[in-house]
Amino acid sequence: MNKFLTFFIIWVGSNLAVPFWVVGHVHLTMNVYEDLIEIIASFGMNILVLLAFWLEWKKHKKEEK
Repeated sequence: MNKFLTFFIIWVGSNLAVPFWVVGHVHLTMNVYEDLIEIIASFGMNILVLLAFWLEWKKHKKEEK
């Protein structure tokens, strides 16, 4: 189950990274975050992408050895 969860986080983060950051930056310039749910969702997606990046980096370093 742990391997599946790691794979799932990496897969979602990899597929979410570019669209979220490109669309997110446009969205940030046009909206004012007043809704707590939008703020929490934004932080959650950023954390998910960051976690996927970190897990992929650990996997890459292990494969280098």
